[in-house]
Amino acid sequence: MTGPLVPFREIVLKVHSRCDLACDHCYIYEHADQSWRTRPRTISDDAIIWTARRLAEHAKTHALPSVTVILHGGEPLLAGPARLRRICEELISALDGVAALDLRIHTNGLQLSPRYLDLFDEFGVRVGISLDGDRAANDRHRRFADGRSSHPLVLRAVELLHQDRYRHLDLGLLCTVDVRNDPVAVYDALMELDPPRIDFLLPHATWDEPPLRPGGSPTVYADWILTVFDRWDRRRRPVPVRLFESVLSTLSGGSSLTESLGLAPTDLVVVETDGTLEQVDSLKSAYEGAAATGFTVFDHSLDEVAAHPGIRARQLGLAGVGETCRQCPVVRSCGGGLYTHRYRGGRDFDNTSVYCTDLEALIRGVEQRTAAGSVPPAVTDAAALRTEQHELAWLLLAGLHDALAGRGSEDWARAWELMEAVEHSDGLGFDEVLAHPYTVSWLHEALDVLEQEPLGAAAGTAPAARLSAAVAAAAVRGGPELTVPVPYERGVLYLPTLGELRLTGAEEHGMVQVRPMGEGFLVRGAGNERRITRLAEPAAGWRPVRRLRQRAEAVPDLAIDDLDPHRDCYGVPAAPRLGSEAAADWTGRLAAAWSLLRERAPRQADAAAACLTTLTPLSGREPAVGRHGLGALGLPLHADVPELALALLRGHRRARFQALREVTDLYAQDGWWSHQAPWAEAPVPVSELLAGAYERAGLAGVDPEAAEQALRALTTLERAAELTVSGKRLLTRLGEELGEEVNRDLCRV
Repeated sequence: MTGPLVPFREIVLKVHSRCDLACDHCYIYEHADQSWRTRPRTISDDAIIWTARRLAEHAKTHALPSVTVILHGGEPLLAGPARLRRICEELISALDGVAALDLRIHTNGLQLSPRYLDLFDEFGVRVGISLDGDRAANDRHRRFADGRSSHPLVLRAVELLHQDRYRHLDLGLLCTVDVRNDPVAVYDALMELDPPRIDFLLPHATWDEPPLRPGGSPTVYADWILTVFDRWDRRRRPVPVRLFESVLSTLSGGSSLTESLGLAPTDLVVVETDGTLEQVDSLKSAYEGAAATGFTVFDHSLDEVAAHPGIRARQLGLAGVGETCRQCPVVRSCGGGLYTHRYRGGRDFDNTSVYCTDLEALIRGVEQRTAAGSVPPAVTDAAALRTEQHELAWLLLAGLHDALAGRGSEDWARAWELMEAVEHSDGLGFDEVLAHPYTVSWLHEALDVLEQEPLGAAAGTAPAARLSAAVAAAAVRGGPELTVPVPYERGVLYLPTLGELRLTGAEEHGMVQVRPMGEGFLVRGAGNERRITRLAEPAAGWRPVRRLRQRAEAVPDLAIDDLDPHRDCYGVPAAPRLGSEAAADWTGRLAAAWSLLRERAPRQADAAAACLTTLTPLSGREPAVGRHGLGALGLPLHADVPELALALLRGHRRARFQALREVTDLYAQDGWWSHQAPWAEAPVPVSELLAGAYERAGLAGVDPEAAEQALRALTTLERAAELTVSGKRLLTRLGEELGEEVNRDLCRV
């Protein structure tokens, strides 16, 4: 087995090995493994002490912040209050100062009383109760040995747990699915009890002992669960349901929330009443000894157990499932199902789940029902993407503020106060400057530096300087008539989005006062008093940010930013400030490139014009996207008109794809699979395949080969397990986009 050892974060501690019910679906007493018969009824003092010692040792070795211990059985309440108190005291004492302890107990509730609940309240033990629904559903399996119903006693236990003094201990209800029960009646009965959480469990089964399937339907369990999902969803999801939340999480790129789904490694070990260390006890459904490891708490560390081949087999992620599962589009959500449910005699666990068809139908069913509401509008709407990106910039700025305010930076505090004054004024506010792509570059760089620098007020000096300059630029662009002190460097005052002013005779570093005046601004300080009356026109010492529209009216009003100190973020060197002739030549070629695009690919040209705000000349030969906000694009300085036209299209698509990845998860577990790309010899990860398809779909109007490659990539991506619901929606949109291009070309013919 390969990969690092995964430490245990959860222990199931068997405190009693017998039960006061005779449930006919119980995996401990009614399935293949009958080892319970040879074990002591109640856990011994020695086993308790050594379990606590091993767990504390393990938590300390792996620096675990917290561990969970689930008191289990049989029926754990049969151990009695004194024994349970002993267990809680020993665990809490051993883990004191080592790791936080999350104590839980899973019970059928029959023995629950104030005496137990007072004990649980004292030690913070939360209580989960097993209940299969209404009386008819619950009595199908959960009866006493003489056939009597357990339902009234379970309801009494739930009622007791819901008293005000105990309600905080309630973990919720666990319900084992039986498809012969009415799903709506089961759900409604559980909801009537007002639980904080519901957990639906598939009955344990294997290929040798398959689950009951009335009528022979291969998806009867999915159908039953989806009926419950529909009722839960229509009622606005009143309580968390772990099964549903796990599927929704994985569909959106998150992790699984249950061992029975997903590819997350198992981090659970079982301690039996005799101190034996075992794998997850559901394996007792497979065959006699399936859960055994040969280890005990008396003689072995938990690290030794974690290295056991049986444990490791469930920690391998994608490599831990069979070939059929690895190629399945839903495997990231289902994870091959619960390990126990894959067992077949002669092949062990190298099989699909006995619930395979149900799991696929369930995951696809949830996706179909929820995709429209769970996909961010930014995936298909350019305006929504701009909004999301702007909100992201505000979040970065807020994060920088929190970090610097915590360091006591007075410079930053003054700049922030001025920013708030500008933001709350009746003018254009700070938004337009914050939306500048290189403002985002500055925010990322500043946050990176703060992570590496020691605490201290001086750490805020450089970020405060840029914030002050941004505030001054915002005021000049239409904010209040506010005087803003702005630091300058090397005798140059830089105002983001506007330009830079060389201060004659000034010292290398210093401070000036900037105040809006008319359509320009006034600068005082450092031996200077300068008034810039026309922002867009060069003047003595004033170098403005150029605009592409100055070259031609039929082009977008884009900034040609070869001044911003944070523009060098592309991985390719940014060109220095262009001289007048070089700038005129480059912007002339850009204007001609836009005209060519409008002629040959008008839809793509309009989309690029709506997305881009800032172009920066680069020394390389390819368009580049860097660490900046939406709207910036680096373009080759030395490129002819056709090359620039293609670079604009390519670059726009790359920039927009990067922006999408920043605000939504399009895929998960990137690199776990490899895919054949039409443009590459070696297989590539899904990130590269999707990015390439997205870029080439945008070139379809001008490059037939790119269109054909994009279509082939989409065909491959349709079965990619990594894609989230957002990624799949983007895939659909790309297909529609390519179809529109094909139809447009046909109309031309």
